[in-house]
Amino acid sequence: MSRIGKQPVNIPSGVEITVADGKIVVKGPKGSLDLDVHPLVSIDISDNEVKVIPKEDTKFARSLWGTYQRLISNMIIGVTNGFTKELEYNGIGWRVDVKGRKLILNLGYSHPIEYKIPDGIDITVDKNIITVSGIDKQLVGQTAAKIRSFRKPEPYKGKGIKYKDEVIIRKATKQVKGA
Repeated sequence: MSRIGKQPVNIPSGVEITVADGKIVVKGPKGSLDLDVHPLVSIDISDNEVKVIPKEDTKFARSLWGTYQRLISNMIIGVTNGFTKELEYNGIGWRVDVKGRKLILNLGYSHPIEYKIPDGIDITVDKNIITVSGIDKQLVGQTAAKIRSFRKPEPYKGKGIKYKDEVIIRKATKQVKGA
C-alpha cells in the first residue's frame, strides 16, 4: 500500500478541479495546469478532496498511485502559491540581465549567453541572485537546472552558478613542500 497515495489532497477555496477524457485540469488564482491521467489510476473528487485510486493491484499501478497523488498536490500548490528557485552567481566581472523574454548571461566566456525564458516562467535578477518563479514545479526546476548548467560551481575558487541553499565543498589548492 502506498502511504502517500492513500492520503487525500485537500482542495483549498478558489481552486477548481475537473476531470474529463483522461485529463485533470486545476484552475486557481495564479493560472491553470493540466495533466494527462494514466489509465491504471482513477481520480475521485468529493467533499473538497481529491483521491487517487489504483485500478489494478500491480507494482506499476501502485507506483503510479503515489506519483499522481503528489503531482496533483503540486499542481494545487502551484496555482495557489507558485514555486520559486533562487540561484546565486559568483565570478569577477560576471553580469546577468533580463531583456524582454531573454536572460543575458556574461559568465567569463568570449561571448554572452542568451537564454530564451520559457512561457510560464518569470525570472528576476537582483545583485547576484537569479530568481526563477512559476506555477509548474517541474518547469521551474528544469529552468533553474538549465541556467545552473551554463557555469557549474567549481570547488577551488567558488566561481559558478549555484542554488542559493547549495553548499559547495571547497578544496585546497596544490601545496608546495617547503625546503
